[in-house]
Amino acid sequence: MIGVIFLVLLALVWIIFASVQDLRKREVANWLNFSLIIFALGFRFFYSLFSGNFNFFAQGIFGLIIFFVIGNVLYYSKMFAGGDAKMMIALGTILGFSGNFFINLKIYFLFLFLFLFGGAVYGISATLYLSFKYRKNFKKDFVKKIKENKRLIFAIMAFGIIFIGVGFFQTPLLIFGILIFILPVFYVYVKTVDSACMVREIETHDLGEGEWLYKPLKVGNRIIKPTWEGLSKEEVNLIKKKYKFIKIKVGIAFLPVFLIAFLALWYLWETGLWNLFW
Repeated sequence: MIGVIFLVLLALVWIIFASVQDLRKREVANWLNFSLIIFALGFRFFYSLFSGNFNFFAQGIFGLIIFFVIGNVLYYSKMFAGGDAKMMIALGTILGFSGNFFINLKIYFLFLFLFLFGGAVYGISATLYLSFKYRKNFKKDFVKKIKENKRLIFAIMAFGIIFIGVGFFQTPLLIFGILIFILPVFYVYVKTVDSACMVREIETHDLGEGEWLYKPLKVGNRIIKPTWEGLSKEEVNLIKKKYKFIKIKVGIAFLPVFLIAFLALWYLWETGLWNLFW
């Protein structure tokens, strides 16, 4: 139990530091995630060595492997940025609170559920904040997108109204109809936040590796295109030589969701309430 408490405290320090870095710079240094893996596995190894029970170390390895797969799936499906994926992998070395592998599997699933639920609430709250903060740009772009796509939007909403009408006799159809009715407006809302609230013009001397371009840039005979991985060091140097100002896309700092989910998981584990999920 002492070993688990130490790992939890270790993870909290690292997640808090990473969250602050993500909120300030919209990036998380690789050394931060990799050092958490090294410290966590190192502690598990020496704790197991002195206690004579290497199951404690083995559970950290199992968690690392499982979350390595999860982190890479989320990264290559473009749901996670690189720093988020690496933090997910690093936490795999921490979350094996139990000495039983099958109990740890339940803990992993519960953490992912808390993370996804917290992420949805956090993401919606963040977009609402951005749409209010940049309300002038948001309103202008939102109205423009509605006008450009009004025929398609009204057609989908009319389709939804039909299902709502039929749904008074079948509840599942009513819910489905409501979802269809709000879907086009919600889609336009998300696209507007993306284009009107998450684009910044910066001086290129502030440009760093991993930044996301807003649109392709021509440098000599080369076209530098926006990619999910962001700009390489070579591309940053090329851009700085030709441009003084460029537009980049900024993401929502997502590391605080890890902190929320981790604290919620530890509370449920300590109080025994986590058993209510099974």
